[in-house]
Amino acid sequence: MGYQIPRGTQDILPGTVEKWQYVENKAREICSRYNYKEIRTPIFEHTELFLRSVGDTTDIVQKEMYTFTDRGDRSLTLRPEGTASTVRSYVENKLFGLPQQPTKLYYIGPMFRYERPQAGRYRQFVQFGIEAMGSDDPSIDAEVMALAMDVYKELGLKQLRLVLNTLGDKESRKAHRDALVAHFEPRIGEFCHDCQNRLQTNPLRILDCKKDRDHELMKTAPSIHDYLNDESRNYFETVKSTLTDMGIDFVIDPTLVRGLDYYNHTAFEIMSDAEGFGAITTLSGGGRYNGLAEEIGGPATPGIGFAMSLERLLLALDAEGVTLPIEDELDCYLVAMGEAAKEKAPSLLYQFRKAGLKADKDYMDKKIKAQFKAADRTNAKFVAVLGEDELANGVISVKEMETGNQTEVKLEEVTQYILNQI
Repeated sequence: MGYQIPRGTQDILPGTVEKWQYVENKAREICSRYNYKEIRTPIFEHTELFLRSVGDTTDIVQKEMYTFTDRGDRSLTLRPEGTASTVRSYVENKLFGLPQQPTKLYYIGPMFRYERPQAGRYRQFVQFGIEAMGSDDPSIDAEVMALAMDVYKELGLKQLRLVLNTLGDKESRKAHRDALVAHFEPRIGEFCHDCQNRLQTNPLRILDCKKDRDHELMKTAPSIHDYLNDESRNYFETVKSTLTDMGIDFVIDPTLVRGLDYYNHTAFEIMSDAEGFGAITTLSGGGRYNGLAEEIGGPATPGIGFAMSLERLLLALDAEGVTLPIEDELDCYLVAMGEAAKEKAPSLLYQFRKAGLKADKDYMDKKIKAQFKAADRTNAKFVAVLGEDELANGVISVKEMETGNQTEVKLEEVTQYILNQI
């Protein structure tokens, strides 16, 4: 009986992986422009980290985490998101003490959540995310959103919508929380079990419920915007005006709630408006998380970031018909005829590669016609043909595949000849 891939995972094969590499390289290039440095954290962390940071009332913690006990009887969890690990590393390695602040980091890597698999949503998925820690300047909120939008736009996406909200500071959130409890409590029995549990622990999450989103109380729920203190209101106005000055369009959605407990002030999502993209239109999301570093044992540290799904990004590219400019061709394919030529071929091929050429040859002992077909399949720019006669005369025949032009070149000069032509 053969083995099959676990449900909710995928093999990314040659022919597809090049798209991933292109997208990842574009994200790294843009991060470099914005002066964000890469961080790589473990794929698993102590479970307590996610309980404290993500929040024990969230769906991630309650329903979706892959948690196991190791041989040392420690509870460990495959990371369901990247912010908690990044902030843990920031605190543990005392990055807050570095002279250059804020600390601006990015990550690209697999995350794990036990969810129902569907288009663009897997149990192992890849996120690209950034975190900026140490500054409470509203303009860095705008910078974070600008970076995310740049990634999408520079990859060719056009049907985008930046959706923005504020969750306010602690004082504003408490006032809003009390208003939500008073609003929902008299009829909470009409809501799902999750909402009933959230009423006292995190009533803001009720607004994010998919089951009860059409309930009449949802439409009349108190808005955070009615409970913002002056500081929170001014902060949000500055974020909006900075985005406007940058020429970045956005819409305000007072009901936008991020699914993690650590968010405050700015919250945002980027949506795809592409026709046929699917029911779930969110491409990425993020926001400000002042207080998260303190929650896990660090100093008071403001922070903001986002995470984007690369799977959903690739789906959006397909939905908009974007073709990535991926180079998938060899510089030279080496065809050898006769035993002496075949013996010479490996060292000549090595010479090509040492000079920086992308080159390959036949390893299946194919006939010459089949070797030329193989060269064609690799999109080789040149085919270098080495036979017994050429070898004896110290030359090699080089064919340019696009034009069909064929030139005889001295063996010791062939590498430089091809380099000069490409």
